[in-house]
Amino acid sequence: MRSFTRAAVTAATIALATMLLGATTASASDYADKLAAWLQIAQTTDNPGDQTGGPAAAEVAQTVLDEQDVVPVLGLRVRDSAGEDMGRIINVVVDGTGQVRAAVIDFGGFLGVGARKIAVDWNALHFAIAANKDDRITLDLTRDQVKAAPEYKDGRPLVVLGTAESVQAPPSSD
Repeated sequence: MRSFTRAAVTAATIALATMLLGATTASASDYADKLAAWLQIAQTTDNPGDQTGGPAAAEVAQTVLDEQDVVPVLGLRVRDSAGEDMGRIINVVVDGTGQVRAAVIDFGGFLGVGARKIAVDWNALHFAIAANKDDRITLDLTRDQVKAAPEYKDGRPLVVLGTAESVQAPPSSD
């Protein structure tokens, strides 16, 4: 396993800081180039005291996503197909294989009083994300269907609400 000495990490950090401070008006591609240079320094700096002989660390890959191409979903409003407010996404649930299975929405209530957490199938959500305030997440369920669903509680089995078409079978443990 490759590890880095404190001096190597400090040198790489100073190099990165120097590069970044040198161009405060840099574009995203300039930043990406500087980040790649820093990663190269960090990957090629050997620790002379590391004699473990274990497997090498995995190669580091990077990608830069334009801020117009991505939107965080936590806190965004969910609406039904008629446009009625269903609540906000407060959590995302993944299964044991790392696949996104559900979104937990804070449903109902007024100013946080009387609200319930409901897990809805990820595939029952449709994302129409635009670069404006009208970003919309639509749920394939009605308000009455969600209202009748059991509440999501930490430490209890997760009941995921969805449509017959959206609900995924759980991964097998074979």
